[in-house]
Amino acid sequence: MTKLKNIKVVISDLDGTLLNPQHKISDYTKSIFQELHNQNYLIVVATGRHHLDAMAIIETLDVPVYLLSSNGARIHSPEKEPLFSFNLSSDVVKAALNVDIDPEITVVLFKENVWQTNKLSEKLNSFQADLKYLPELVDYKTLEDFGAIKIFFSNDDHEKLVALKDAILEKSSSELHHAFSLPTCLEFMDKSIDKAVAIATVLEKEGFTMDQAVSFGDGFNDVQMLSATGKGLIMGNAPALLKETLPHLEVIKTNAEDGVAKYIASRILDKEFATS
Repeated sequence: MTKLKNIKVVISDLDGTLLNPQHKISDYTKSIFQELHNQNYLIVVATGRHHLDAMAIIETLDVPVYLLSSNGARIHSPEKEPLFSFNLSSDVVKAALNVDIDPEITVVLFKENVWQTNKLSEKLNSFQADLKYLPELVDYKTLEDFGAIKIFFSNDDHEKLVALKDAILEKSSSELHHAFSLPTCLEFMDKSIDKAVAIATVLEKEGFTMDQAVSFGDGFNDVQMLSATGKGLIMGNAPALLKETLPHLEVIKTNAEDGVAKYIASRILDKEFATS
C-alpha cells in the first residue's frame, strides 16, 4: 500500500478513536505508537477529556506526547508542563445554564481538579479505568462559582440534547460554540477554543505545518481538526452524519479493530507491522 508522503505529525482523538470500546489502549496500538516515536514522529493527542483524566491514559503509551485536552482549552507538553489554558467565566456559564434543562440530563462543569455535576453517573465514571479526575455532586441553584473549562451535558436521548443546544445558543451564541463528541454527549466551549487552533499552536512551536500532519477522529468535536490537517481520517465507528458532513475524507477501520494503529502501520511507518 502506498505510503503517505511528507507526514511528520500524528494526531489522534481518544474516545472512539485511539481507545478501544473498553476505553483502553490495546497492546498493538501501544507498539505502533512506540515505533512512531522511534521513527521521530511528533505525537499529539487531542481530546475532549480533562487533562488529569487523559494524562492517566496516554501515560500507558510510554512515549512523549503533546496533550490537547478539553477540546483545546488546555495544552500540556510531553513533560506535562502547562503551555496554554483558558476558562469560561462564571457569568458566561451561569447564563448558559439559565435555561430549562430536562431533569434527566446530566450536567457537568469541568473544573481544574474536579468535575462538578448535578448527578453522579456510573456511565461517565466508566470512561475512566483509574479515577484521576473525581466528580463532585453540587446543587447548581446554590453554586456561587460557575467558572469552568467547559460545560458538558449527557443523556441517552439525543433529541433532548438537541433541544437544549438550541436553547443555550439562542442566548449565548456570541460567547459559546458547541459540539456533539457523541450523540449522547453535548459540549460547550468558548468560541476561541477548538482542537484545530490548539494543534496549530503546537505545530508552530515544533516547526511543522498542518500539511505535515495526519489526524484521526470520530466525533463532531473533531471536524475542524480533520478538515485542517493534511490528511484527516474518520473512524469506521463514527456516526453516519459525521461521515456525511466530511464526505471527502477516508473512512478507516473501527476503534474495536485498532483502526488508527493499523492505518499508521500500513500507510505511515517505514517498517511494516502485522495488522492481524
